[in-house]
Amino acid sequence: MIRVLSVALLAVIAWQAPLIADNDKPITVSQLPAKAQQVINQNFKGKKIAVVVQDGMLTKSYDVMFTNGDKVEFDRNGNWTEVDCRRSAVPVALIPSAIKTYVTQNYPDAKVMEMEKDRSEYEVKLSTGMEITFNKNFQAIDIDF
Repeated sequence: MIRVLSVALLAVIAWQAPLIADNDKPITVSQLPAKAQQVINQNFKGKKIAVVVQDGMLTKSYDVMFTNGDKVEFDRNGNWTEVDCRRSAVPVALIPSAIKTYVTQNYPDAKVMEMEKDRSEYEVKLSTGMEITFNKNFQAIDIDF
């Protein structure tokens, strides 16, 4: 009997998992954390927002997608975690100055098109297709051509 109940419980959990995992909810810009609203207002002024989505149930994150294809992802506190500008460069104000300096000195014709950060690294994709990974001290630690 315990075995049957265990199997039934596992089946219910397996059935519910996709529903919990796909918990994207459309929201308005005003429902974003204040920090995220500030990033959008200061760096994407004049760009039309297509959709704003709150991801996840336990660990909230937010996606803001613009009509021109640009996308910004934020963590639950409103800190950007990824900026993807497909047709234009990432706004200069969002690029840490050490990364800006490194790219300008080493790849003067390249623009930062995509940038992602986590607790320990920044990953930058240039208009040349090159990807550069920086550690938390902004030292280049990997380059993919």
